[in-house]
Amino acid sequence: MSVAATVLIPDHGEDALASLVALVRDDLHACNRTIVANMDSPVALIPQLAAHIVAAGGKRLRPLLTLASARMCGYAGNRHIALAACVEFIHTATLLHDDVVDESVLRRGLASANAVFGNKASVLVGDFLFARAFQLMVSDGSLRVLEILSGAAATIAEGEVLQLQTQNDLTTSEERYLDVIRGKTAALFASACQVGAVVAARPAEEEQALADYGTRLGMAFQLVDDALDYAADEALLGKTVGDDFREGKITLPVLVAYAAGDEEQRRFWRRTIEASEQGESDLDHAMRLITQSGAIEATIARAGAFARDAKAALACFPDSGFRRSLFAVADYTVSRAR
Repeated sequence: MSVAATVLIPDHGEDALASLVALVRDDLHACNRTIVANMDSPVALIPQLAAHIVAAGGKRLRPLLTLASARMCGYAGNRHIALAACVEFIHTATLLHDDVVDESVLRRGLASANAVFGNKASVLVGDFLFARAFQLMVSDGSLRVLEILSGAAATIAEGEVLQLQTQNDLTTSEERYLDVIRGKTAALFASACQVGAVVAARPAEEEQALADYGTRLGMAFQLVDDALDYAADEALLGKTVGDDFREGKITLPVLVAYAAGDEEQRRFWRRTIEASEQGESDLDHAMRLITQSGAIEATIARAGAFARDAKAALACFPDSGFRRSLFAVADYTVSRAR
């Protein structure tokens, strides 16, 4: 299967994303062509493995944010196209590395790259994609763009390391958990949006507004993902339900259920999360406790608040199809859990 054959336009099943895709369709096609061109390598395993993860789909949400943000800011050039590809390379590289760290076997409903090609190849191809991203940043020629996107790459790594430090630790505070997702997820959303204002040479107020929108959208997105890990159908989630539980990850649903539990329930969480002693029926019991405690509803409510704040961040921009679509994307992010 060639890389070119597998780079897809996002699924139009969700109206919010379909609307956004329609607004930037030509830009998105150009971005996909840039992705294909920059995945190429004389080392055959690199495009082969890259094609595997691209074939798994994905909605291209982060590059879509770059394309839409630039156009909303009135940008009429094409620098944003390569930068959107850069954002996607950073994201894809982190997916490859994360699946190795988490020992994941599924990615978007298909076998993960590490399950097919092995951990070593996945890590090294992830490194290649990071390098390609930095080449695209340098080619753009803007030190401000380089500052923003390289900063995001560093922050993502910090967020992942912080998650490792909080793993299996039920004393983790809610604020510490939010720090994890702010780093590992929201930072790239923020940068993807912010560079759209930079290429359009917009004032600092608009640049910050787009960064704030992206941060809050990314927070909502990850909160919903963390809720879905205990509540979703596996086909919908695109990964094995309960991965966070099996890996002892500290997420808001667990923190809420643990805080609400009686001593017997807390002993269960300490055994399964902190001591990693899990039996076949423990995931089902964990999901029951989370449901009974209202943890899913609490997590989705927090995501909803971030989504509302994301939309409020765009107040400095005049009404347009782009702004309305970015509003709708914030709503869609939360609606995935319903």
